[in-house]
Parts: sequence; structure tokens; C-alpha cells
Amino acid sequence: MNTTTAVAPLTIDDAEALVTAARRAAEAAGAMVSVTVLDAGGHLLAFRRDDRAVLISGETSTRKAYTALQLDASTADLVDAVRPGGPFHTLPTALDRPLLFIAGGIPVHRDGRLVGAIGVGGGAPEHDHAFATAALEALA
Repeated sequence: MNTTTAVAPLTIDDAEALVTAARRAAEAAGAMVSVTVLDAGGHLLAFRRDDRAVLISGETSTRKAYTALQLDASTADLVDAVRPGGPFHTLPTALDRPLLFIAGGIPVHRDGRLVGAIGVGGGAPEHDHAFATAALEALA
């Protein structure tokens, strides 16, 4: 008998709330960022790029979200692991898309299970991480 409890997936409404909260945190700090939210399968649920942000910030936020999702870890915690000689140094070549190990990607959990990820790009890494964290706090 399977007694696995269902966990509500990350919805589009959740994703839009994450984007809005991250953007508000960035705007309050005077930063221009892009925000990407993925579901547990790595599918894009929401994306927003500030018109004044550099174009690459959109790719950066998506890669940060993908990295956080695939490794189920905050990208802020992975920076040292991918430096030359670190345990994850060769991992990007082993996966089907490149990873980005700079702070700003955070997995999203619900009832202890991974349901998606948020990535914020465009600001300084420590700021991007703070904006993503503020978004998760707003979703809770």
C-alpha cells in the first residue's frame, strides 16, 4: 500500500508571487534584475526582466534557477565547490545544460519536497541571493 502524501505543486500564481516579491526587493535596493521561476520538472513558470537590466541577466537568472533545481541547493552554497579542484568542478560538462554557480538561485520546497526553483540575476551575487530569499519568505 502506497501511503505517499501528495504535495501541491508550484503553481503559476505561486511563480508570479515569487517574481513580484523578488522584483520589489530589487527595486527597493535600486537594482535591475531578471527573475526566473521553474517547476519541479525544470519547466518555466514565470519570467520577468527589468527593461533596464542587461540582456544577459535573463539567461543568468534561468541558469541559476536550473542549477538550484538540479542540485536541490542554494547556489550561494555551491560557489566554493566549483572552483578548480572543488568536488563539482567537472559537473557542468556531465549535464545536458551548463550550470551557473553564483549566488541567486534557490530551490523551492513545500512540505519538505522540492517543487521548483527561483533564480535572480543582474545584481551583485549577494544581492541576487537576498532578493531570491525575500521572494521565498513572501511566498511562505
